[in-house]
Amino acid sequence: MMLLLLSTVAFSKALTVNSLLCEYQVNPVGIDILKPRFSWKLKSTLRNVLQTAYELRVSTNAGDIQTGKQLLYTSGKVNSEQSVFVSYKGPQLLSRMRYYWQVRVWDNQGNASPWSEVNFWEMGLLNPREWTAQWIKTNNLADTTDGASPMFRKAFDLSKPVKTARLYITSHGIYEAFINGQRVGNEYFTPGWTSYNKRLQYQVYDVASLLKSGGNAAGAVLGDGWFRGHLDKWKNLYGKDLSLLMQLEITFTDGSKTTIGTNNDWKTSDGAIRSSSFYNGEIYDGRLVKSGWNTSAYNDEGWQEATVIDSSKSNLIAPVIPGVKKREIFRPLKTFVTPKGDTVIDFGQNLVGWVVLKIKGKKGDVITLNHAEVLDKENNFYTLNLRHAKCVVKYILKGDAEEVYEPHFTYQGFRYVKVSGYKGRLDSSMNIHAVALYSDMNTTGNLTTSNPLLNQLQHNIEWGQKGNFVDVPTDCPQRDERLGWTGDAQAFGSTAAFNMNVSGFFSKWLKDLSADQRADGAVPWVIPNMMPKTSAGVAGWSDVATILPWTMYTTYGDTRMLEEQYPSMKAWVNYMRDQSKDNLWNTGFHFGDWCFYTPSPTDDSGKGAVTDKYLIAQTFYAHSTQLLINAAAVLGKEDDVKSYTELLNQIKLAFQKEYVTASGRVLSSTQTAYLLTLAFDMLPEPQRVPLAKRLVQNIKDYGNHLTTGFLGTPYICPVLTRFGYDDIAYTLLLQDTYPSWLYPVKKGATTIWERWDGIKANGDLQDPSMNSFNHYSYGAIGNWMYHTMAGLNTDESMVGYKKILIAPHPGGKISMVDAALETSYGYANSKWEVSSGIFKMDITVPPNTTAKVVLPGAARKGITESGKSINTVKAISGLQQDNTDVQFQVGSGTYHFQYPYSN
Repeated sequence: MMLLLLSTVAFSKALTVNSLLCEYQVNPVGIDILKPRFSWKLKSTLRNVLQTAYELRVSTNAGDIQTGKQLLYTSGKVNSEQSVFVSYKGPQLLSRMRYYWQVRVWDNQGNASPWSEVNFWEMGLLNPREWTAQWIKTNNLADTTDGASPMFRKAFDLSKPVKTARLYITSHGIYEAFINGQRVGNEYFTPGWTSYNKRLQYQVYDVASLLKSGGNAAGAVLGDGWFRGHLDKWKNLYGKDLSLLMQLEITFTDGSKTTIGTNNDWKTSDGAIRSSSFYNGEIYDGRLVKSGWNTSAYNDEGWQEATVIDSSKSNLIAPVIPGVKKREIFRPLKTFVTPKGDTVIDFGQNLVGWVVLKIKGKKGDVITLNHAEVLDKENNFYTLNLRHAKCVVKYILKGDAEEVYEPHFTYQGFRYVKVSGYKGRLDSSMNIHAVALYSDMNTTGNLTTSNPLLNQLQHNIEWGQKGNFVDVPTDCPQRDERLGWTGDAQAFGSTAAFNMNVSGFFSKWLKDLSADQRADGAVPWVIPNMMPKTSAGVAGWSDVATILPWTMYTTYGDTRMLEEQYPSMKAWVNYMRDQSKDNLWNTGFHFGDWCFYTPSPTDDSGKGAVTDKYLIAQTFYAHSTQLLINAAAVLGKEDDVKSYTELLNQIKLAFQKEYVTASGRVLSSTQTAYLLTLAFDMLPEPQRVPLAKRLVQNIKDYGNHLTTGFLGTPYICPVLTRFGYDDIAYTLLLQDTYPSWLYPVKKGATTIWERWDGIKANGDLQDPSMNSFNHYSYGAIGNWMYHTMAGLNTDESMVGYKKILIAPHPGGKISMVDAALETSYGYANSKWEVSSGIFKMDITVPPNTTAKVVLPGAARKGITESGKSINTVKAISGLQQDNTDVQFQVGSGTYHFQYPYSN
């Protein structure tokens, strides 16, 4: 009996299940997806582990699910390798209900896992009629754009012990909610930015622990946010009035229930937040603080009665991801006085967030914080590139006691802060630090090399993403813009998916793209759209409608996302088709290869890399059509595959007729023209290799520099690698003079710049009308660094890293590259190192996946794995010698390869 028990324990430990997710989230509260999907990861110490079956079970009672009794749903044992996006197939789900679930699996080596830990998900309000609360606003005339933030409160008594309590809340504007003086949740800028007229998110919070017997109070304060604050040159885009919808549902231990909802019984006033907006900053007057305003003991006799307004609830949706949260904290790197006499704090990192003050001073003293990304040539504080955004925070001291202050409804992009009005010294008597805020995305990727400059470049790419992924993928986070520009997102999407888990982030944003797409299929320049209807339908920007869904599908294997976006993808391709004549799209406005290289404003030498905009349009027309064909094939839409394949052939023929000479020359002799032509297969195969040679010659003609802008840059290294020019790709990657990726690094950049020469070689700054120092588009090189340099990518024959491709391309005198990625199946790693003529490669393949491995410059007879000949390792199959490379298949596990190498 003891032997059997020990055997069972060992048997169970050989295979376990962890990292359970429901719709991208861990234990989500308040979702409205009627067929949620489950994902999990296998953990095993064995090699070559594949799941062969799973069993799911669901219950409405945590105790029942652990005993397996009174289950709502059980899948039974399902023979399947699927461990990602497994759909719930039980009875219809109900509003407000919490459901518990767990899973167990079997593998191909005869192991069965124990049941996983119990996780849960909770449904939101699935019917608009379930919102019994009413929209309310203030009558305060000061409640105008950039005016004081309105506050709302309601006191109430609870005479019985509370079992559960949920707060359902949203707003026109952005909100902070409180119960009994405690802030609800740890998210900021809620309810987030969506296409408000069609999709307005609400949040759900478990607030039972904040309630008490006797007197209670609920409250909220609102800010302008995206709803009516300035967006570019517009304001009040979605409305003029800030308003609140808040519904607190309480269940007592005896089973009875009560609901506290916003209505005309609520009171409203304003307080210390005199103005707060994204562009301008915040003014906070500590003398006007209404202490305890969000507690039951507060006397609100002087407050006004809130006004009920008639506003829609039919557009309310539950969010698919958590919102913006506080992340890293930065202490001052140094404090100094500029030549102009300003006191400036350097936080050492261009970040997005705000500054927290802990100070003591006299009543009425005004502390002013100005924010900047860079210093000018003379090391003075520089804000011209912010354009009309003030980015100023003013704090008026209440006086006497020590005060702690941080902003509420604003954020800034900055590295440097100018402090004015503080009469003390900037030493231990003043505690100041910066907080980074961005959307709650788990870090998934990590890449380091033997080259410190490349490591800093990777750092800059990551921080460009963090600073611009603030609920939507903005172009820049500091000036009077901060919009969801589509061109930036499509260029950077694949790199973003290496650095962080952006599945939910982009899923939400793509739904807004579909919502804001014009009836004729044109995709706006920015999403959510806040520009005129004519600001839509441009090549390389609007193509995000096809590029990003396909990128997300190949990265995560989410077929549902692809299916949901398919009508949008098709509508965009049809728009281009409708704008074309004889299959040639050469009409309308286009941005072209934005921020391409030009040696000077006048460019008398003709060296500026100007690419014909309609040539660009035709190539992206073809690319989007190809991606639509790919999606149609995945979704089984064979008629679309056939019809759009015929269209694609005609698009390419029209391109060749219009833009290519008989000898294979392309109209615009620029790197971008060559790259897009090659990347999207616009030429017959015999003409591609000669064009690749022209591309290389062009690069050499520019002194081994790139000249590409936003549209060409993502493709330059991948195309060079595809046509056998890794050496040129590495030359560009490691180039450190303008224009190049490492030029900003050597200039001290800590994020990616908008322009290759945001700071010129002589220290002068580029044109302040368009010179962001946190603009992630050029960070798209990160995709090649992970995919090709490190050799870690998904194999598109089995997307979502179910099958992994590990095929590094060493070069550039780099002696080590180490890339890791937390995939949907678990941890994957590719690390290579060259030393003393020996190539060492360590890889990790997660359970329930396989990998194709290509060892560069290897001879089959000289390779060892963990000290043994590769030919004797059972987990390796399909060994092939291919020129100077060796390739094979491996199952899950960690492997250590070594062989003689000469580059």
